Amino acid sequence: MEVKFFLSDLPALRDRLLSLGAEQKQARTFEKNERFDTPDGALALSGRALRLRHDLRDILTFKGPSSIIDGVRVRPEHEVFIDNPDKARLILEGLGYEMTVRYEKWRTVYLLNDLFITLDELPYGHFIEIEGADTALIRATAGALALDWDARIEASYLELFERLKQSKGLTMRNLTFADFAGITFAGSDLGVRPADCPFLS
Repeated sequence: MEVKFFLSDLPALRDRLLSLGAEQKQARTFEKNERFDTPDGALALSGRALRLRHDLRDILTFKGPSSIIDGVRVRPEHEVFIDNPDKARLILEGLGYEMTVRYEKWRTVYLLNDLFITLDELPYGHFIEIEGADTALIRATAGALALDWDARIEASYLELFERLKQSKGLTMRNLTFADFAGITFAGSDLGVRPADCPFLS
C-alpha cells in the first residue's frame, strides 16, 4: 500500500522527516527504469506493468492492477534481482515484449514508523511516497509530515508524464533529465498541487 504527494519544497520536507526520527535506509541514488509491454500495449491496458530497474541492483518487477482502499493505492508486486540485465532484456524481447519507455529519477529512502518513505526527484518535479501495510498509519504519518491528505496522487509517474505531454504538447518518448532540459512547467500541468503548502507559510 502506498500514497504519493507532489512537493513544492523537498529540502523542508526532508528536514521535517528527520526531525520525526526517520532513519535513512538508502542514500540519494540515481535510478534508470525500462518499461516493457506487448506491441499492442496489452499490459498497460489491463493495468499491469513489467519493468527493468537499474540502481544499486538490477531488478525485474511485475505489477498487477491497482485499486484504491481508504485513499491508499494497493497493487500486487513481485520482484527478482537480475545479475545480467542485458540477458534479461533479450529474454523479455524473445517473449514478445518491447521496451516502451525509459524513465529516470533520483531516490532517497527512509524508514519511519515501520513505513518506507521515499523522496523522489523526477525530471518534472519532486514527490514523496509513503508505503506500508497499515493505511491508518500511512495517513497518520502523512499528517505528522504536515501533508495535505486531499492532495494525494493516485496516478503513477508515467501517467503523470502522459498528462504533462498532453498539457504542454510534448512529443518526447522518454522521461529523462536530458529530454526535459530547458522545459518549464507547473504542478497544474501534471494535474496535481503541492501537498506541503504549510511549509510555505
